[in-house]
Amino acid sequence: MSLRDSRGCLVSTRSATSLSQFEQALELSVSYRLDPLATIQAALQADPDFAMGHCLRAGLMIMATDRMTEPLLNESIEAIESLGRRANDRERAHAAAARSWLHGDFAGSIRRYGEILLDYPRDLLALQVAHVGDFYLGASTMLRDRVAQVLPEWDTSAPGYNYVLGMYAFGLEETGLYSRAEDVGRRALEINPVDAWGVHAVTHVMEMQGRIREGIDFLTSREHDWADNNGLAFHNWWHLALFHLDAGNVAQVLDLFDRRIRPTPSQVPLEMIDGSAMLWRLHLRGIDVGDRWQTLAACWEPFADHAYYAFNDAHAVMAFIGANRLDLAKRVIASMEQKLDALDTNAMMTRDVGLPMAQALMSFARGDYADVVQRLLPIRTIANRFGGSNAQRDLIHLTLVESALRANQVRLARALVAERTQLKPSSPANWQLMARVMELGGDSSAAARAMESAETRRKAQFMPQRTMALSG
Repeated sequence: MSLRDSRGCLVSTRSATSLSQFEQALELSVSYRLDPLATIQAALQADPDFAMGHCLRAGLMIMATDRMTEPLLNESIEAIESLGRRANDRERAHAAAARSWLHGDFAGSIRRYGEILLDYPRDLLALQVAHVGDFYLGASTMLRDRVAQVLPEWDTSAPGYNYVLGMYAFGLEETGLYSRAEDVGRRALEINPVDAWGVHAVTHVMEMQGRIREGIDFLTSREHDWADNNGLAFHNWWHLALFHLDAGNVAQVLDLFDRRIRPTPSQVPLEMIDGSAMLWRLHLRGIDVGDRWQTLAACWEPFADHAYYAFNDAHAVMAFIGANRLDLAKRVIASMEQKLDALDTNAMMTRDVGLPMAQALMSFARGDYADVVQRLLPIRTIANRFGGSNAQRDLIHLTLVESALRANQVRLARALVAERTQLKPSSPANWQLMARVMELGGDSSAAARAMESAETRRKAQFMPQRTMALSG
């Protein structure tokens, strides 16, 4: 006799205890709270043949984007496969999807997880892995539409409904549907205020729309909802730092970096990525960050030869360049070059975007800004192919703009900055870039007007809220 989980999906176990531990671990996983791996490990130690427990552990290993997780991933896949028909169809489908990832077929793996949802639309684990996988693959429309496909089967009666709404909100945001994204994200938070992914989705909307003050207020006012014992907290702190950076509050950015984004020398790839991405933004502005690069580079060093996921590799290169460890940056690039002839998904990501970007970063380190421009221009419109969000990939555009300025390519720089100011006119940082372009082009009056626009927008974001008197 099999049991059903709280969403009605059959689980091939007779142990109510194992199922309860699975439910606890899954809740921790989708909420990004505490340590879901420790919870499911305890279940597997007591019940080594617990197939759904192995499915969850495999999913956690996939979402880590870390080659060092492969032994546990392989162990869980083999455990499910060894059960044969004692594992049900859904559990065996999870194993097949996870094995595709293990073999480097990231795209095929996420497609398989998506196929599970066609038969089991309330499989919250499959949905989370597919959603995160779509993010890693840069599949923006699927971030939205894969969740939309199952939404009719969910409502408030199903545990985890708010997490599904949070995922959908993020997909809507990544495809530019900002108003709808914010509405859905706030609905998720009405159901469950501590939904860190829902907070994350609404924050992304504010970032993309340049709502600096609102973004800062939103995150800080809800800090108790997302910052305590939450694995996504470092990333939401990163978003808070982005708002402060746009406003020019560099001291606040560095304080957040030290206390919140990188308070310890973590070697979790997702956390190191945010560290690299923030320090590189400061590097582009010519800001001295002290020994922070060296500390971060030391954490990245064990990953230098992995070439496991191109998005990670590019951020490792940033850290090594910032720390003046060009020897390590060259090792990463050499490992990426060895991937080019492979047939797996990461080979495509490396070939199309990751390697050109890493090479451009090296050219930036050498001061060959014209070469940076030449390498980044072709990939800027296809950068989604190596994963990440629109906000994260903006680093490519920022590096391109800075390189065009330093290479004295005024017309290109002006065009690129015009893109930014039109897309996010409320951003003081964008208008500061416009002032630099105008100054470089010899138009001091236009440069002064652009700086005035930057200051006007900064003040508009932070002026005290006033109550309008009724006229009469």
